Amino acid sequence: MTTDDLEARESALFELAREGDHGAYGELVEVHRAELHAHCYRILASAHDAEDALQDALLRAWRGLPGFEGRSSVRSWLYKIATHAAIDVARRRSKRSLPVDYGPAAVPGTHPGAPLTESVWLEPYPDQEPATDVELSPEARYERRESLELAFVAALQHLPPRQRAVLILRDVLGFSAQEVANQLDTSVPAVTSALQRARATTESRIPARSQQVTLRTLGDDRIRDLASRYGDAIERGDADMLVSMLTEDAVWAMPPIPSYYRGRAAVTGFLVGDVFPEHWRHQATRANGQLAVGCYLFDTAKRRFVAAVLDVLTLDGDRIAEVDGFLTAGELGDPHGRFVGSEIFPRFGLPAELPELTS
Repeated sequence: MTTDDLEARESALFELAREGDHGAYGELVEVHRAELHAHCYRILASAHDAEDALQDALLRAWRGLPGFEGRSSVRSWLYKIATHAAIDVARRRSKRSLPVDYGPAAVPGTHPGAPLTESVWLEPYPDQEPATDVELSPEARYERRESLELAFVAALQHLPPRQRAVLILRDVLGFSAQEVANQLDTSVPAVTSALQRARATTESRIPARSQQVTLRTLGDDRIRDLASRYGDAIERGDADMLVSMLTEDAVWAMPPIPSYYRGRAAVTGFLVGDVFPEHWRHQATRANGQLAVGCYLFDTAKRRFVAAVLDVLTLDGDRIAEVDGFLTAGELGDPHGRFVGSEIFPRFGLPAELPELTS
């Protein structure tokens, strides 16, 4: 289907939607849903909050159809509404972070503390944002997957919500300064000023080399081998093998537990005392555009391995610089937790359970 055909189809659906056709409206917005959800996630650092913001935005858009005069594309109009909805959520919620931004590292040899109950943690995001038919302008400084990496999303959380939105709309999505001004109901000079401040704050917090560059440099075979050795080392309790895969200043964190460990010696003590005694299985996946590993803990009652932790790995060359192990609610014994392995793992292409190994 040509661009003209797509535009004609969108125009026809829009007119039907304005006449109250719910089906046409659903079809009109569905093509943009995934990228709008990712947009809300970048602002909010939570897949759950992003879903809340997107649902609110789609309701606002439905109600606002009669007032849409077509001065911009439907996509740009939807981004305007979704951005405002996400900013509203961000202003009501605490900013989210990773443990390394929350406090000092744990003293080597100590056990992890209790999880924090409040929602202060950045959440992992499925690596499933589809490509868009919209060609990005030169204003876009970051790749789509690069802008979902943990370091980038965490850096955004140090900005006020409107500055987050400006940076994302300009540097990730490539909207012009005038388009962003229209979307945020402000002026071009205000957008330019906000963008300059946002860039100054985030650039010092974003690694010079993105995970996308690292993964492309390694190649699929070396990535698969790294993930396999990582899982094998934990399953066999092989501290030497796992430590050899870490950088000297590696970090191991476990949100929603605020404790984290820095350096090979501290990480080794934690692994030997708290991880290796358990019975594990692993499957590789991707999250936030990064290499990730689903970790399954053996459940003696079920006689099966159940989803327990999603480890998102940040690589420095072929070494692991950081492990952010997002614990599931089931692992924490919290039936009201939001990150529940049996529900969340399938979103990352992982089964909720694995069978018991047989000899």
